Amino acid sequence: MPPVSVNVRDIFESENLLTLDQLHQLEAAAGSSQLPDLRLAAGEAVRKADAGDKSEPVLARAGVGSYLLSRQAQADRILSAVTRDGVAMYVHGQCLLSLNRPEEAAARFEAAAKAGVDPVGCTLRRAGAVRASGRVDEAEKMLRSVAAAAASRAEYSFQMGCIWADRGDSLTAVEYFERAVDMDPHHSRALFWLAAENALRGNDDDAIRFYERSLSRPPFYIGALLNLGLLYEDRENYKAAAFCFRRIREYDSGNAFADLYLKDIEATQDMYYDEDQARQEARMKQLLGRPVTDFELSVRSRNCLQQMNINTLGDLTEVSEQELLAGKNFGETSLTEIRELLAAHGLRIGQNLHRIHTREHVVDQNLTPEEQAQMNKLVADLNLSVRSRKCMSRLNIQTIGQLCQRTPDELLASRNFGVTSLNEIRLKLGDVGLRLRND
Repeated sequence: MPPVSVNVRDIFESENLLTLDQLHQLEAAAGSSQLPDLRLAAGEAVRKADAGDKSEPVLARAGVGSYLLSRQAQADRILSAVTRDGVAMYVHGQCLLSLNRPEEAAARFEAAAKAGVDPVGCTLRRAGAVRASGRVDEAEKMLRSVAAAAASRAEYSFQMGCIWADRGDSLTAVEYFERAVDMDPHHSRALFWLAAENALRGNDDDAIRFYERSLSRPPFYIGALLNLGLLYEDRENYKAAAFCFRRIREYDSGNAFADLYLKDIEATQDMYYDEDQARQEARMKQLLGRPVTDFELSVRSRNCLQQMNINTLGDLTEVSEQELLAGKNFGETSLTEIRELLAAHGLRIGQNLHRIHTREHVVDQNLTPEEQAQMNKLVADLNLSVRSRKCMSRLNIQTIGQLCQRTPDELLASRNFGVTSLNEIRLKLGDVGLRLRND
């Protein structure tokens, strides 16, 4: 069934207060081929408001139109003057949340409810604002108070999912977000959370799918566009990534991240990519990752390697012969056996000693126990962006200690790792009193 055409001009020219049905019609128009009609009508309303027309219908429509076009700062400026239009106050609450002003948003949702706009829906949104301000228990109590009337709404499931996410129970949170999407396939915020959870777990295909769905209807969240662009870039879909970053600049012309990521894409596209070398590196990586248990070794050699936590051929290339001989019961016979095994595959003991060890822990006798514990924390604890996390995974950097042993030049040599990611890592390490080697 084709979408029903919305008479956008009639809604904007009306002198009555906005209704929820009209808001839904404008949302539908913004997500369809009628977007130019909305831009035109909203632009006219904004010009009237800026020229001095402070009537409630004009302010409400100018502000709501601006919000649906993702012009949050403009929407806030206009809607802050609205005093009677409950729907406009409700939209203003959403706008304030996107601007990270939850306390003001909660007050606006409360005012919208007093103006007669969907009291249950306003309570759900107000609970979200209260939670965003850090009062999770109070927010849950607020949700429970309307559970009987709200449990069948997608927004209720979404807000409950946020409660569980804030408490660290991501599995329960995901169940609620999935329930919200089942009720409303276009619930952009639930889709955003599901995308973020999948990206965190490395499920990039699902993350991309959820981000794309979250952007199927306005308002378009800059965070979703940014993360989707980074995922596209990691897939080397530079055209789609650049589109996302350019859209961000349309909504936020001063967004520094979008500018930097676009520059990174331009630099990446100018680089020469040697496919033969990439294939050779992939084969070598596969070889180095083979477990030593795949090969015929004596029981003594096998047991000695296990005791020293040497599990792969790659591990053998990252230790010296002296380290092996220092192992309990490891003698010249075992050493000769290991030499022959590696030689058969074009490798040798210690050839990668210059590389960072990829084992789970790095032991440094010069560090205090507290410093050692810090070094052995996972890089995931730094809360890096999607792009930086992908680069860490590509470089097989698992711990903060392994990261600190890399130089800035070594990181910049990695594919898709640009100055933006380097500065982010420097900042995150600086927050915990650490830095890269040679920095």
